[in-house]
Amino acid sequence: MISKQVFFRTISVYAFTYLVLLIAILYMMYAYPKPELHMLLNSNHSSIQDTFFKFYSTLAEWPLYILALLPLLWKKRNFTIFFALCELTGGAFLQILKHTISTDRPISVFEHYDHLVLPLVQGVDMHHSNSFPSGHASTFFMFCTCVAIYLAYHYSRKNKPRNLRTQLMVSAVLLLLVVLAALGAYSRVYLSQHFLSDVCVGSIIGFITPFLMLYLFRDRILKPKKEEIK
Repeated sequence: MISKQVFFRTISVYAFTYLVLLIAILYMMYAYPKPELHMLLNSNHSSIQDTFFKFYSTLAEWPLYILALLPLLWKKRNFTIFFALCELTGGAFLQILKHTISTDRPISVFEHYDHLVLPLVQGVDMHHSNSFPSGHASTFFMFCTCVAIYLAYHYSRKNKPRNLRTQLMVSAVLLLLVVLAALGAYSRVYLSQHFLSDVCVGSIIGFITPFLMLYLFRDRILKPKKEEIK
């Protein structure tokens, strides 16, 4: 059994941090036109950043899925099932939006701006269509939100000891998860594969879907083992 009060208090650290980040992003999108905002966020390039974001972005293409499969090695399949359910649901909705709205990628949009030169990273295969929303941003936030929910769930089990030091460590990990997801989303802007609005909506899908799946299937996904109930 879990303490719902502890669970919601714990996961609120992750949720509140994301909401603060989202408000900041929405403000930037309101304050600046899309092309100018993209150049503002993408104006400082270096070889180290180029290499980092080029490879960090690829985590959403297959490494995160491998990580989601690792619990199967310890016969703990709940997380893998939870992530797969979220990714299938959120991914299906995202693809519908992508192909229904079908907006141009930054490289296609900036062809119409002679005074703005789009910074590109060497070796990155640029895409031209289906920019909105970002699937990579969605996957980064989907994975990190699933991890955050499972961490909060296991921390809130009534048979788990809780003290201030442990609480601070859990909160630090939750904050780190937001940072890791945000870096993944920003990598798509840095690489000029997406605009900020694309990764913003992608992150919203990745954030909301796990909580929706948790609400709908919480009894099956987060059901404790028999030995934990005794």
